Amino acid sequence: MTNTPPDPRSSQRNALGFDEFIAILVAFATIGAVLFWAFSRRDSGWNFNVLPSPSPTASVAVPPATQIQPNANSNLNTVPPSAPPATVDQPTLVNPSPSPGAIPTLILPFPVAPAAPPQVQLSPSPNIQEPFRVVTPSEQKSTIPPPIAFNDVPNDFWASRFINVLSSRRIIKGFPDYSFRPNQPVTRAEFAAILEEAFNNKLATNAIAFDDIPENYWANPAIKQAINTGFLKGYPDKTFKPNQRIPRVQVLVALVSGLNLKEPTSADKTLSVFKDAKEIPNYAIGKTAAATANNLVVNYPDPNTFAPNREATRGEVAAMVHQALVRTGRLQPIQSENIVRSPQ
Repeated sequence: MTNTPPDPRSSQRNALGFDEFIAILVAFATIGAVLFWAFSRRDSGWNFNVLPSPSPTASVAVPPATQIQPNANSNLNTVPPSAPPATVDQPTLVNPSPSPGAIPTLILPFPVAPAAPPQVQLSPSPNIQEPFRVVTPSEQKSTIPPPIAFNDVPNDFWASRFINVLSSRRIIKGFPDYSFRPNQPVTRAEFAAILEEAFNNKLATNAIAFDDIPENYWANPAIKQAINTGFLKGYPDKTFKPNQRIPRVQVLVALVSGLNLKEPTSADKTLSVFKDAKEIPNYAIGKTAAATANNLVVNYPDPNTFAPNREATRGEVAAMVHQALVRTGRLQPIQSENIVRSPQ
């Protein structure tokens, strides 16, 4: 009895062969491994560049993952929904060995500079007081008023600069009619009043009473001060003679005595500058030489003519008192051709 050969179409409906079963198993295992790895790496940003290159022997193609663009309203921490994978038995996975020539690509994170801490701008609190600052007061500069504009002292008057300096400091004053009367002689009482304003020394307690000075006399305080400070002296008969016109030589003797100026050793040599030196009284030779050596003598019109016994005018007294204040350092010197320079 002869057997009928098998129908070729029936062989296609038979059970899978061993090779086909192994191929299907490997395919499912690979798909499951890829899905497992993908879900475990979802927090790293779906970076597929770190996947190792598969062996050239692998023949199963893996479909590329669908890139999902999150919108502004979606939650970035939520994995987009997808169809659940089929349940597959976990096979034993064998890591394919990479090819000897392949070098894995190392991806380094982009360095991010640390953000600088925000600067806090502090506003001063109204309750916090500023530190105390020590301020050194600057030296107060004295303000000198302008000189008195006397109507009888023109700018080209020989003693105008001396008069202006003293009048601006109120050392000398004029008359109610705004005149100074520079050529008018000066009395002893008037000279005492000028000395009081110029040197302003403290009044001593031991005042000398003169028979010709009443207590209510207008120049009595100035006379007492001039006597006690050594500028002036009275006469042996206990008189002062306040209305006597003072000569030029007595003005210089008074200034040298009050300033305690030292007399030069050779008075004759010092006084040789004057043409009329022989007219100087004996009691005044040393004092006049001291006045000449200290540039106190001012002569007009001829600097070499002293005229010691001539009555001193108000202009001449102003010039000599000015030079005495220059000698004490209270005033700056003035250049004038009428100031007598002692011979060297």
